[in-house]
Amino acid sequence: MRLLIISCFLIVGGAKVFAQAGIEYRQKLGFLLAHRGLMAHLPQAPAVASELSYIYQTNNAKPWHEAYRNPMVGATLFFGSVGNNDILGRFTGLYGFVELPIIKYKAYRLDFRFSTGLGYTNRPFDPLLNPENVAIGSKVNALMCFALKQSLRFKQTGITLGIDMTHFSNASYQMPNLGINVPYLSLGVQRFFDQEISKERNSLQKPNLSYGLSAIVSAKEMRPVGVGRYPVYAMSFFGRKYFGPKAGLEASVDVIYKTGLLSHPSYPNAAPLDPLQIGLFVGYVQPFDRLHFIYGVGAYLRDVLRPDVPVYIRLGSRYALTPELEALVTLKTHFAKADYMELGLIYHLGK
Repeated sequence: MRLLIISCFLIVGGAKVFAQAGIEYRQKLGFLLAHRGLMAHLPQAPAVASELSYIYQTNNAKPWHEAYRNPMVGATLFFGSVGNNDILGRFTGLYGFVELPIIKYKAYRLDFRFSTGLGYTNRPFDPLLNPENVAIGSKVNALMCFALKQSLRFKQTGITLGIDMTHFSNASYQMPNLGINVPYLSLGVQRFFDQEISKERNSLQKPNLSYGLSAIVSAKEMRPVGVGRYPVYAMSFFGRKYFGPKAGLEASVDVIYKTGLLSHPSYPNAAPLDPLQIGLFVGYVQPFDRLHFIYGVGAYLRDVLRPDVPVYIRLGSRYALTPELEALVTLKTHFAKADYMELGLIYHLGK
């Protein structure tokens, strides 16, 4: 999805300029992190994977290209293992990415890559056929990858060396969902070719200060396995301030209602308002024209049943449909434990 959004930025009219696009192949070797004691039996072999990417070198066609020193964008096809083919299966995935330059010196680059997409495994948890898979309960999962990547260019060819952290999770939509985390060491080769693009100077103007409301709906399967999947409803009142083309700050009061807690065996005497949680959240906003990412931490001010720790983390993306309306897809977690996936809309009341 993120790749499609970024690609839309480039389909505009204007003066013709040239940029470089290409393909990259990376071979990856890593290991499965057993971040819970229940997962100690899962790491059985090295994690070996391959990636094939379409890469595009931005070239000042949009104002955000200049602000981020012309990052690399593209899409990657992932295929390989995560360290246990018999229990966890083999994974395939597709994700879009942005690579932000940290160091650029002649033919050398050091980039930070962040990316999201979808992954698929052929061996999810099954109470009869695969009960030992305590990490992943669904075939389709969210895929996230963060990496530091070095590259060295020789005219139209390049070589790369990177350190990646790849994560698979379904955000507690289907239990079990401890998640899979695999650090990889990668070695790759790139091949570039020239591509003509359209240059456009217009972009969505972001107000310096704004406030508004968000509405979120989701679903969460409750632990232990078999309790069931129940809706989650949430809303927030937020304020957002930008400090420049690359940074902003957002604070919000979050109101969350998890209907499944009323049916959970751990809370047999729960009153109708007991599942209501109220939290205070502060996050860092990283804008890319209409698309921006948010990373932040919140704490519960009201949490009667206390099903989790009192601190939560939110990370994900928003996309401006109009100057007043945004779509959001974010992941809410309690540290390494996913809570649920947030899907919703944001409306700006004032600027």
